[in-house]
Amino acid sequence: MSTTVAISAQDINKLRQATGAGMMDCRKALTETNGDFEAAIDWLRKQGQIKAAKRSDREAKEGVVVAQTNAANNVGYVVCISCETDFVSKNADFVAFVQSIADASVANDCKTAEELNEVKIGGATVADLINDKLASIGEKIGIAKYERVEAPYIASYIHGAYRMGVLVAMSSEAAEAGKDVAMQIAAMNPLGVDADSIAPETIERERTIVVDTMKADPKMEGKTDEMIAKIAEGKLNAFFKENTLMAQPFVKDGGKSVAEYLKSVDSNLKVISFKRVALG
Repeated sequence: MSTTVAISAQDINKLRQATGAGMMDCRKALTETNGDFEAAIDWLRKQGQIKAAKRSDREAKEGVVVAQTNAANNVGYVVCISCETDFVSKNADFVAFVQSIADASVANDCKTAEELNEVKIGGATVADLINDKLASIGEKIGIAKYERVEAPYIASYIHGAYRMGVLVAMSSEAAEAGKDVAMQIAAMNPLGVDADSIAPETIERERTIVVDTMKADPKMEGKTDEMIAKIAEGKLNAFFKENTLMAQPFVKDGGKSVAEYLKSVDSNLKVISFKRVALG
């Protein structure tokens, strides 16, 4: 006997925030998928309620994000300290507090957030300093996200009022190009460097959604599965162009792709990887 999962208002609100779909549509999506959040997103997409699953980091609703590198520019770090309100996140003292923790991560070459928590600043561990800050401001704060990247050259970029940090790992030093690419990543939020860096399950999920959507379209009536599969591959190419860094139109010159821009700077210049850390 199957078990029906209870759908709470909190579940519905979470799906609304992630997709922008209406409350009743979110309720129906969760009901149809027995409460499976990811499946509910796919259900909404197939129904045409949303064009794409939004990708956002919602763990830290407010906070400060600092991205920076070591002196040699071959290791980069992103530290995100969360808080509950923008009143705190915009406070100069809190920003300075987060910067001191970010500086400690660089000075001690911390590999993980757990390692950073144990680092001492002025005799106290970062974990203790965070607890003290929590007690003084009355808000829950903590290391929400932490990233470390190593490469021949790392470009770092902080977007907005410390609301997003980007690291770009590159094959060789190229400060201006690195900043341009970091700004591209901040603005366009690619899923990966190129098609090969997109997880196979993500590609297969996108293919399934495209095929199922086309099969439900009356305009596709009479089309064979082979024809639909061929059209789906064309739509996947459009997906890669929109969601992979190298294929995206370069934000400073829409007439060329990011790959073409990098080639114009240096034919051997490559982006190895990137990290994009944003508040929710």
